[in-house]
Amino acid sequence: MVEQQRQPVHNSEVYLLNQNRFPLIPPPSPPSPITPAPTDICSPIESLSLDGPDPLSLSASCDEHCDEQTCDDRLVSEERLAGAVHVLSTETRALQLVTNLYSTDEIARDGFNRAVEAITQRQGDQGKNGKVVVIGVGKSGHIAKKLVATFNSLAIQAVFLHPTEALHGDLGQIGRNDTLFLITFSGKTPELLMLLPHLDEDLPLILLTAHTRPDTCEIIRHRPDTILLPAPIHESETKSFGVSAPTTSTTVALTVGDALAIVASRELHPSVASVFAKNHPGGAIGAALKRRDEEIIRDLSVPLNEIATLNHDESDVPLTGADVLRAGYASPSGWVRVTGSDQNSNASVDAGGSNGALISPTRIRQLSSADLGKKIDTELGWLVTNPGEFVSIAWDTTVHQACDFINAMLVCDEDSIIVVMEKGECVGVLEVSRLLQEMGKR
Repeated sequence: MVEQQRQPVHNSEVYLLNQNRFPLIPPPSPPSPITPAPTDICSPIESLSLDGPDPLSLSASCDEHCDEQTCDDRLVSEERLAGAVHVLSTETRALQLVTNLYSTDEIARDGFNRAVEAITQRQGDQGKNGKVVVIGVGKSGHIAKKLVATFNSLAIQAVFLHPTEALHGDLGQIGRNDTLFLITFSGKTPELLMLLPHLDEDLPLILLTAHTRPDTCEIIRHRPDTILLPAPIHESETKSFGVSAPTTSTTVALTVGDALAIVASRELHPSVASVFAKNHPGGAIGAALKRRDEEIIRDLSVPLNEIATLNHDESDVPLTGADVLRAGYASPSGWVRVTGSDQNSNASVDAGGSNGALISPTRIRQLSSADLGKKIDTELGWLVTNPGEFVSIAWDTTVHQACDFINAMLVCDEDSIIVVMEKGECVGVLEVSRLLQEMGKR
C-alpha cells in the first residue's frame, strides 16, 4: 500500500495568538458638517495688498459705481498723487543716504569740519571781517543765492557772485580775508573752470558737489587744496523721473549748505536765535519773534497756587529731606514752600507777605539718599532759600530786561530765586537758571 504524502494546507485565514476576540462591528462614522441655511449671510474676505491701488481695479470699480467722467477724474487724481509720492520718496531717500554719508564717511566728515573752520576763522573782528563768497550758475546759482540769504540771517557775512559777471569786473567783490564757496553738481561747470585761474589761491575754497572723492572731480584736479563738501544723489534724475531737471540734486545741495550755515553760526554766536531775531524783524517770523521779545517775567513765573506747602511748626516733628522730596513730587510745579518757624530756622516772611521760605526744584533734585533722614533746619541749610535771599523783580519787566538785571548782579547764582512782584505782593517765583535758559533760546 502506497503511503500518501502529506502537503501543508493553504488558506486565506490569519490567526493572531494571545489576542482577545472582538465583535465585528464597524466604528461609527464622523458627524457631517452642518450645512448653512440658505438665509445665512456670508461676507467675502477682502484680499490684502501691500501695493498702491491698481488702476485696472479702480477702472472696474468706477464702471460699477460711477459714470465715465467721474471715473476719469478719479484715475487722473490717483496718477497725480502717485507721481507726487514718488518724487517725495525719492528725495527723502537721497537725504537719508547723504545723512549716512556724513555719519560714516571720513572724507565727507573731514571736509565738513574743514569747511566750518574756513568760514568761522575769517568772520568777525578776529577774522578781520571776512565774508563767504558763494559762486554758482544755473540751478546751482539759485541754491547759492538762497544759502547767501541763510548765512546773512544767521549773522555770517556772505555775498553771491555770478561766475560770468565775475570775469567782467565783479571779481572786485572778493576780499583778501574771504572764503570762496563754489556750488556745482557735476564738478566741471565750464563757467567755474574759466573763473578758477583768476581766484586767489591763498583764499580757502569750499566745493559743494556730487563727487564723494577728490580724484574724480575736475575742479579739484586744477586746485588740489580745495575743501570737498560732498552732496551726492543715489541715482540720476533721468532714472528717477525720466527727465534730467535738477530736483533731487538741488534738494541735497541745499540741505548740506543749510547744515553748514547752522553749525558755523552756532560756533560764532552764543545764541543763534538771538542774532536771527535781530536780523529778521519782518514778516510772520519777525512778528512771532517780536512777541517773544515783549514777553514779561510774569509769563515765565510759577504762580503761588502751584507751590506745595510744608508746615514747619515748633511743636511738630522736625522736617527732613524725605518730607521735602515727597512734597516736591506731589507739587504741580515741583516747588515747595516751608511755612512756620522754630528757634533753629531763619524762615520768616517772604516778599509777598506770606510766612515761609522756598525750596526750588533744582535744589530738590540735588538731594541724595543720605540727605533724606537729615533735618532741613539744622543739617540741610543749603536746601532752603530764605526770604532775605530772594531777588525781587516787577511783574511787567520784560524777559530781556530781567536778564540784563540779573547779569549785572555780582552775587546772583543760577539757583537763586526771583520773586515776581505786583502791587507789593508776590504773584510768582522763578529760578534764575530758568530765565537764562529762556534767553538762550532767543
